[in-house]
Amino acid sequence: ITSPVAFDILPLKLHPFSQSTPTGLDCMGWKRRISAPVIADGALDKTALTDDVGSEEDLYEDFRSSNHRYGHSGGGGEQLAINELISDGSVVYAEALWDHVTMDDQELGFKAGDVIEVMDATNKEWWWGRILDSEGWFPASFVRLRVNQDEPMEDYPLKVEGGKEDDSRRFGMGQTTKDQMRTNVINEIISTERDYIKHLKDICEGYIKQCRKRADMFTEEQLKTIFGNIEDIYRCQKKFVKALEKKFNKDHPHLSEVGSCFLEYQTEFQIYSEYCNNHPNACMELSRLTKVNKYVYFFEACRLLQKMIDISLDGFLLTPVQKICKYPLQLAELLKYTNPQHRDFKDVEAALNAMKNVARLINERKRRLENIDKIAQWQSSIEDWEGEDVLVRSSELIYSGELAKISHPQAKSQQRMFFLFDHQLVCCKKDLLRRDILYYKSRINMDDMEILDVEDGKDKDFNISVKNAFKLHCRDTEEVHLFCAKKPEQKQRWLKAFENERRQVQLDQETGFSITEVQKKQAMLNASKQHHAGKPKAVTRPYYDFLMRQKHPTLPTTLPQQQVFMLAEPKRKPSNFWQNISRLTPFRK
Repeated sequence: ITSPVAFDILPLKLHPFSQSTPTGLDCMGWKRRISAPVIADGALDKTALTDDVGSEEDLYEDFRSSNHRYGHSGGGGEQLAINELISDGSVVYAEALWDHVTMDDQELGFKAGDVIEVMDATNKEWWWGRILDSEGWFPASFVRLRVNQDEPMEDYPLKVEGGKEDDSRRFGMGQTTKDQMRTNVINEIISTERDYIKHLKDICEGYIKQCRKRADMFTEEQLKTIFGNIEDIYRCQKKFVKALEKKFNKDHPHLSEVGSCFLEYQTEFQIYSEYCNNHPNACMELSRLTKVNKYVYFFEACRLLQKMIDISLDGFLLTPVQKICKYPLQLAELLKYTNPQHRDFKDVEAALNAMKNVARLINERKRRLENIDKIAQWQSSIEDWEGEDVLVRSSELIYSGELAKISHPQAKSQQRMFFLFDHQLVCCKKDLLRRDILYYKSRINMDDMEILDVEDGKDKDFNISVKNAFKLHCRDTEEVHLFCAKKPEQKQRWLKAFENERRQVQLDQETGFSITEVQKKQAMLNASKQHHAGKPKAVTRPYYDFLMRQKHPTLPTTLPQQQVFMLAEPKRKPSNFWQNISRLTPFRK
């Protein structure tokens, strides 16, 4: 390693399945190479293997006798290099991605954005570091190495009152130094993009092509589950890296204008959504397959023939998840060293916001897909269900609560539970004795409805006095539904929910969001299995809380990519989500 600037800024995260750091090694130069040639058509050439590492049988035997298991730790090159730099007297800095709050005297607490001097990285998961006069252990997965290791600490932006950065010292930095810093970031973006392209090529040619030749081991459905749409990502990234290279100024890298490339491809990057959503399924399928030794040996042989670094397949497949999270970090770093007068400043600033929005969209789609299982479970708990499944038209619960429904012709009032999904409003009746059991009564197609606010007083259509009321009016049939809430604030929440429902439908149309038929059927099948397994047919308490969670869905604004990072992050403390919002549940016995 000639310069610490070569460090990748990818967060060092331990994947819960592989316990390895799958990315960031290529660009550091630590590659485990064997001299076996790559066969053009992807076939396993036993002769080639015999020349360098013995016969295929010997390879399998060596692999078996070495106590190797699928999901082994990575080569550890990055960690070794950090310790070598530290032992040589170099100062290695890392930047906090998240707050680390601790009550342990031996641990180092910090906030997101703090800069930590790494003093010992011997342990994979916990490093020893220092901030000012405080030293202690901290989780390695909570930080990323700074691109510019040679940047003086005094030039690093300070946090001042109100959480804003003090730019006075940053812009006081010498122009030559700042240009060099921008050069470092540009070079890092270009080099890691090239490495990523090779990484994707290795997966497509080294694994997928070989797997397709073994129809006796893999079905097309299995390959789709394991590799997702990574081939589409590969094609997209090849075009993207060519666009970047066209904008790269080789003579004066700091003058490169790469922001427009990210803006041009922001829509194409949405294909990562499908990949990220499928990634947990890929991990489960790999975990199942690799309990059989022949799959372990096959995957390892593929890796060796493609001359890939010593990381297991699940580690390689994690890379696209981490890559889409990395773009906002890189662009934030680039913006930091781009003068407002630079021709690329506005594009980089817009590109940063655009890539954050891409991450936000991926997070939102992931949440929606997770919710369809819960919606299917909810439907399976409803007694006397009639008609098509909720998932046929809907994938999001917008709001739920109890209302009085007034019907023609006698203007009879009935208390009912209503569940507002995108495209439809489902009406249920509570059991007289067990109030946690619901019976299906009817549903209303929201696509045909307009919402009318009704003033307190006598309603002309129903000839009764109403309070906290609103109507749903069908444009086609002129049918009118009258509803009354118990309190004015409840009415306002319902009116707001109807606005959100229309907004959600429009957003789904604009972004092309949809649930596949396979996903819908699988969700209903899973719910049916749980029901037949002997679970009581009643809406369980935790699911009440899930329903209420949908009232005010929010997305993170400070670091939207963090949710996607969670796929690559170590297991944290169990979530107390249900406990925190249980007080919001609308169901009371």
